[in-house]
Amino acid sequence: MPQLALIVGTTLAATALVTCATLLALRLSRRRSVGLRSAVILGGALLSVILSTLAVAAEMYLAGHDVVVLSWVIGISAALSMAATWIITGRSARVSAAALIDDTRRIGAGDVVEPVATGWRELDEVSAELAETSSRLAEARAQIAELDAARRQFFAWISHDLRTPLAGMRAMAEALEEGTAPDTAAYVKVIRAKVDTLNQMVGDLFELSRLQTGTLELHPEPVVLLDLVSDAVADVQPSAVARGITVAQDGVGGRVLWADPKELTRAIGNLLANSLRHSPDHSTVLIRADALDDDQLILSVIDQGPGVSAENLGRMFDVGWRADAARTHDTEGGTPAGAGLGLAIVRGIVEAHGGTVQAQRTDAGFQLDLLLPTTNRAETRGAMT
Repeated sequence: MPQLALIVGTTLAATALVTCATLLALRLSRRRSVGLRSAVILGGALLSVILSTLAVAAEMYLAGHDVVVLSWVIGISAALSMAATWIITGRSARVSAAALIDDTRRIGAGDVVEPVATGWRELDEVSAELAETSSRLAEARAQIAELDAARRQFFAWISHDLRTPLAGMRAMAEALEEGTAPDTAAYVKVIRAKVDTLNQMVGDLFELSRLQTGTLELHPEPVVLLDLVSDAVADVQPSAVARGITVAQDGVGGRVLWADPKELTRAIGNLLANSLRHSPDHSTVLIRADALDDDQLILSVIDQGPGVSAENLGRMFDVGWRADAARTHDTEGGTPAGAGLGLAIVRGIVEAHGGTVQAQRTDAGFQLDLLLPTTNRAETRGAMT
């Protein structure tokens, strides 16, 4: 037992000494390569075994020749092991690290990279994450480019839509000032109409800004849907009457919504104005309400206009969208096409209420749907819990 305790103590002492030296070497080589640090760790492990073995051999009073032979055997084996580790592990680590560095640089340049099999599980996971990140970044860059193009197009449209009535107003004002206007009252009436158009556009821009920045404050309350629809219809009735268009209702009566009456009336009015703009003369625009479940309903506005192509149905509610020429020109009644903000505002208002919007072609005509809550969902969830 005393001999066994001596052997254990010697081994522990030698291992502790070598471990401390290894930790010190690792601390001094913190910024060195993975291969060098791996060699330091392996060398520390081998040196611990060698020193412990030689110390115990010396304590066992082996012959000097035996100690020398043992030292040579252990030394050569350790040296070859270190060399093999340095060549194999170090080279593999350098190649793998270089591949990851190259992928990182390519990602920074905007390329999409593929995962690389390095043979190291952790590095393979890093490579897979880099590949996934590069794909997400590429998608984000494509979306940013698309949004930037849409933004430039939107501002071009807005500039045109603002300049056109302003140029007309300026020409009419100059004619009035110079006394060359053939009908002064008609010129004043047209100028007033153009001012109203500009005022509506500025109001739409302000509303859209509030929706996109999240500064729109809703004051929802139980409201009668018929009242909201009646107010919206009253606003567009003069345009409808002028073109012989009938605005009909179906299932609207007896419905109650949980909404901000002012904002939702605006959304419904924008839908009606859009449908009237693209409806043929002497046609019918139908406003229909259908219960979806206990706390939702669908409010639909259906017109007999040309609609939009199937691939553009999901883009109708984007800001400034005007891809389909069939829904961008002025109607025969002279209703202006606007700046492409009306439906975007509709979507913003409906989503602020917790609803959704969609467009679809049906047998009844081209249909715009608003999915709206009929109850206070926050209170409903609280009651359920």
